[in-house]
Amino acid sequence: MRPTDRGYFEVEHERFTPGVRYGFSLDAGALYPDPRSHFQPEGVHGPSELTALDAFAWTDAGFRQAPLAGAIVYELHVGTFSAEGSFDAVIPKLDHLKRLGVTHVELLPVAAFPGERGWGYDGVALFAPHAAYGGPGALRRLVDACHARGLAVILDVVYNHLGPSGNYLGHYGPYFSHRYGTPWGEAVNFDGAGSDEVRRFVCDNALYWLRHFHIDGLRLDAVHAIFDQSALHVLEQLSSEVDALSAELDKPLVLVAESHLNDPRFVRQHESGGLGLSSQWSDDFHHALVTVLTGEREGYFSDFGALKQLADALQHGFAYRGQYSRHRGHRVGREPIGLKGRHFHVFCQNHDQIGNRALGDRLGHRVNPGQQRIAAALTLLSPYVALLFMGEEWGASTAFQYFTDHSEPELAEAVRQGRRREFATFGWDPERIPDPQAASTFLASKLDWNELGDPRHQRVLSFYRALVELRSQEPSLQGDSQGEVRIDYDETERWLSMHRGDIVVIANFSGELCQLGRARVSLLDTSLKPLLTSDERMQVTQAEVVLPPHSVSVLAKGRSPDGN
Repeated sequence: MRPTDRGYFEVEHERFTPGVRYGFSLDAGALYPDPRSHFQPEGVHGPSELTALDAFAWTDAGFRQAPLAGAIVYELHVGTFSAEGSFDAVIPKLDHLKRLGVTHVELLPVAAFPGERGWGYDGVALFAPHAAYGGPGALRRLVDACHARGLAVILDVVYNHLGPSGNYLGHYGPYFSHRYGTPWGEAVNFDGAGSDEVRRFVCDNALYWLRHFHIDGLRLDAVHAIFDQSALHVLEQLSSEVDALSAELDKPLVLVAESHLNDPRFVRQHESGGLGLSSQWSDDFHHALVTVLTGEREGYFSDFGALKQLADALQHGFAYRGQYSRHRGHRVGREPIGLKGRHFHVFCQNHDQIGNRALGDRLGHRVNPGQQRIAAALTLLSPYVALLFMGEEWGASTAFQYFTDHSEPELAEAVRQGRRREFATFGWDPERIPDPQAASTFLASKLDWNELGDPRHQRVLSFYRALVELRSQEPSLQGDSQGEVRIDYDETERWLSMHRGDIVVIANFSGELCQLGRARVSLLDTSLKPLLTSDERMQVTQAEVVLPPHSVSVLAKGRSPDGN
């Protein structure tokens, strides 16, 4: 191969056509996969295969994703979403998501990772769609099918580290930094010697998914573990390049950050000193909501548990906006002044908050049906981007556990024992912790779509659909201005009301009957129309609103019972 510039080499040959498998021998050593491989048909340790980037016959000309304001994102793991566990097997389920009212499908990472099964956060071939899911052609078919139904696609990508198995990137250059570290592996070198080309590698990867797979946006995993002291932060560089691609393609593209820093700088515009990302996850909303529902206080949940924190998260997007965190031992966050609801993704469940529990139990496994409906109502009727985790909408009974498929015995045993040690500190019997390497752990995490025929699950699904319909039809629920949200609550009696225009959502978190005089929840109108309730025993009179235990109701103010 001929050297060109700053570590790049090139070669041309008539035999280099789609389907050819190849690798690189560095300094006459072992054969390694291409770090920019587009397909690893034999896994991350095998040869790379050339593919035709633009041979697919797309049918999505003119598709434009829905705005994030008012969006409903559905997070799914390809391997457990269906019995087959493939890109193609997702397609028959898309009509279900469309009927639910989903606007965006978010795929957990699909870049090639070790073995056949895993979450994908230990990916190592960042340009290669996972072979066990069907490879690049199947991913394009899935995206095209989503667009045909009006569904945008967000892809989860990991730029803070690479997995430990099949990670040959370090052999090709200074891709990793010894100055920083992450809980999951070596940090990526974004600001040291040779970092210009490392940044180019990452930015090219993002543009690759957006251009060649017609992906509509990327969810950037744990950006707080992306360390960069450069004058131009790599995330600002990335957002600028994505903005340029958006203009070139004449279609909106989004970048969503996951971060626990509660820092509005991630989503502020460049001219305001921000990094220019589209939105970010709000873990605070989840933690505040779940602790109020369950009473859990372990780990980072120890910073939550009061209705005030839930009220703050509903009002501001973050509960911690410069307050002291006992769990972290320092102040966290800052005021998100000037941000809108579209800048925050909120959820009552997601892959992390389920799968990182000892048994992978869902919220519905820990709360009663009434509490589950409270969580759904506050998530879907908030002014934020709502995110649902696969199966949540019907109260899926299946767990979502942590699973891996490492071929190296030492690594497999280290993962297994590490998982057991982690939860032993919380008093769990190590023998009860599911073995991440066991195929049974993976199979137990697959959705059971037959549950949709069960009346109990149908009732949950009907409530979710009713909430989504309200979100789409009520003008007061379609804005994303937090300034138009008002929260009332009572810590002692355990109720909370969220006012958005002429809509009020009232939740009774207690196990007792709650009788609220109108003045206590600012219901000053003489006419109130119930739009939706989780418990038919709810009553509305001219004097009060009566909420059964663990219930939530949606009321329209200033309307007569006939809707006028």
